[in-house]
Amino acid sequence: MDSLVNEKIGLDLVYYKIQVMRMSVIVNIHEAKTNFSRLLARVDKGEEVIISKAGKPIARLIPFEEKPKRRVSGSGKGRIEVADDFDAPLPESILNQFES
Repeated sequence: MDSLVNEKIGLDLVYYKIQVMRMSVIVNIHEAKTNFSRLLARVDKGEEVIISKAGKPIARLIPFEEKPKRRVSGSGKGRIEVADDFDAPLPESILNQFES
């Protein structure tokens, strides 16, 4: 169990470091319009760009992340077999293992 906790903490630290390493750039609207292609190139490399107006953030450019395709209901039809007695009571020997 401790190894699972340590793995979880380790993964959290890695995620945190990745988030910290993902640098943000703050630009005003004029800079954004003037250097839009350059800013998009930075976003493409993983950076985040915040566009501000009078020092107040109003928009954020972030890398686009593809969402996984939606699963289609019934796409596995015929691939899975369910035994006729899948919901039959379990034998006493197996029930005893759960209850001991």
